[in-house]
Amino acid sequence: MIKFYLILLCFSSFACAQVVGPKASSQQMEFDFGAVEQGQIATHNFILVNNGGAILKINDVHASCGCTAAKPDKIELAPGESTNIKVEFNSTGRTGKQEKYIFVKTNDPDNPELKFTFTGKVIEPQVTKTDSIKPQLYFFETMHDFGTVKEGVIVDYTFKFKNNGKGVLEVNNVSTSCGCTIASISSKKIDPGKEGTLRVELDTKNREGKMNRNITIQSNDPSEPNKLLIIVADIKRDNQ
Repeated sequence: MIKFYLILLCFSSFACAQVVGPKASSQQMEFDFGAVEQGQIATHNFILVNNGGAILKINDVHASCGCTAAKPDKIELAPGESTNIKVEFNSTGRTGKQEKYIFVKTNDPDNPELKFTFTGKVIEPQVTKTDSIKPQLYFFETMHDFGTVKEGVIVDYTFKFKNNGKGVLEVNNVSTSCGCTIASISSKKIDPGKEGTLRVELDTKNREGKMNRNITIQSNDPSEPNKLLIIVADIKRDNQ
């Protein structure tokens, strides 16, 4: 019986040790931005998640080339939290296939450095009549943290966006990663230079702990047809 309890204690200690420290992870480690014309800037958000049980600290983010910039929205993540790693590649003076790396150093003891890969192809500028009428979907922010929320409450937030292009922006679809999240857009067609809103509701009923939910906006923006937004909340019950 004593041996059984000793084995059980060791197993419990081992299991706890697996979740006590911070753990940096990402579902997407590579992204191909496709073909961009020379002089354009290709952008993408990698999502870094803390799947551990302690604060994850981002100590450093740097790229393998001066033509590429990378910056996190947050440098400290509580257990269950996530953040965008914003990456921009300036294609000025570049041509042909491109492969750039973004290194993210954290205090994760098991995996202190993550390596993201950013690839694509830079092509010569093509002068066509349609070049001047391309739409561009731009969100003023791509993540919102509701903070601590009481279980059962419905919280909402409104993201603002703008058509920075010269063509009419058409939103084809808005989808969410969970049935607990509803997203409604102010208009599916936005004229050049005009702004719109995307209202997001999160139903916390029967939820608990850290939550990360995604909203995907599909549009006719040729440079980024699938735009990703993130909402975060820490759900607490009355007895907590």
